[in-house]
Amino acid sequence: MATSIRLDPATEKRLDRLSEKTGRTKAFYLRQIIEQGIEDLEDYYLAANTLEQVRQGKENTYSLEEVERNLGLAD
Repeated sequence: MATSIRLDPATEKRLDRLSEKTGRTKAFYLRQIIEQGIEDLEDYYLAANTLEQVRQGKENTYSLEEVERNLGLAD
């Protein structure tokens, strides 16, 4: 899938320099950045979304005691 993005000039200059010094393409580094960063973004934004759902009463919450009891882990 082809995607285009606009980078601020300073970031693009850094990417150009890295590419030139290492002989790898800018696309290589952009893919690396996305692949390494997407997990963190998913964690953050999905957690923020779930928190908002909890605040709106659209997501159930359970106490530790309830979870332990439901899983048969209660002493």
